[in-house]
Parts: sequence; structure tokens; C-alpha cells
Amino acid sequence: MHTPSLAEYVECLDRLDLDGVAALMLASADKLARAGADFLICPDNTIHAAFSRVAPRSPLPWLHIADVVAAEAERRGFRRVGVTGTRWLVQSEVYPAQLNARGIEAVRPSDAARDEMNRIIMDELVNGVIRPESVAVFRAAIGHFKDHQGCDAVVLGCTEIPLIIDGSNSVLPTLDSTRLLARAALNRAVGDGDGPASR
Repeated sequence: MHTPSLAEYVECLDRLDLDGVAALMLASADKLARAGADFLICPDNTIHAAFSRVAPRSPLPWLHIADVVAAEAERRGFRRVGVTGTRWLVQSEVYPAQLNARGIEAVRPSDAARDEMNRIIMDELVNGVIRPESVAVFRAAIGHFKDHQGCDAVVLGCTEIPLIIDGSNSVLPTLDSTRLLARAALNRAVGDGDGPASR
């Protein structure tokens, strides 16, 4: 396991510097390859925006988090999926590209909901702060996906979101990207299936 500081990634994201994000990811990939890893995963959804810059230059294959989630959405028969996460993720094509490739529509939240979710993630959840009113914000956004945007599931597209949202308090079925990626990595590691790996 290896990662630079989150702050280094955020500095690149704020500058819209995906080459910088890719360089950080590749530095980790090189270290892990030298340490003897067989394949790579990254549980951070947001930085997958740089994946197309990383995969061709990586010393090892990766499991792409959104591809793993899209495969699960397809398996469960979902057709229209809401996406939650940081503002960088929600504005990106990370989930639309992978979901659309499987005939599933990705639905983004409103700009206001996106910005409030980003504030909660970056200012609260990353720092271990959990507030009932913040849970309510996410539940309302998911309710809007269901009642006004016709979604039949929601992607929990950030490592921290499952701290406050899961199948017990969401009005839509949840696709927990962190857990799905962990399961796919375990299956690949023990040989129960190759999983969707990309170079």
C-alpha cells in the first residue's frame, strides 16, 4: 500500500492538473511494482479522472473502480444510476464513461447538491466529523435522484460516503464503490475471477 498525501492530490485537482494526478499515481505504481505487487487498485474515485493517463504507462494492470461498480450495476439490472461524490468526480466522466459503456445512464446531482456534498466530504467526513444534518443532505439528494430523476440506484462514489449512507438509510439501492472494489480485488488475488483489469 502506498499513497502520497491527500493534500498533494487536492492541489493538482484544484488546478485541474490531471497530468499531476497521474504522476502521483504512477509514482505509487512504480513503488508497488518494485515491492512485488501483481496488480493495483485505488479506492479514491476522484483521481480516476486521470486513469487514461496512468493505465498506458503503468508497470502493472489496475482494477478501475468505476468499471467494477458498473459491472455490479449491470449484474443487478440497474438502468439509471445517480452519482454522488466530490465535485471533481461528479463533474468528470469517470462514472458516465463506464456506466454508458454498459448501457446504463449516469445521472449527476444538481450543482447546489454537488457543492454541498463536496463540502461535507472534504470539510467533515475526511476529518471524521459526522453530523445528522449532513446525513440528511445526502439522503435528500438520493431522494431527488429517485423521485425527480428516475434513478433506480445510487453510486456511493467516495470512500467516506459509506460512513453516513448505506442500504439501511438510502431510498435507493446503493453501489458502495469502496466495498465493491475491495471484493473485486480479493477475488482477483485469490483467483476467483480476473475482474475488469486495465493496463
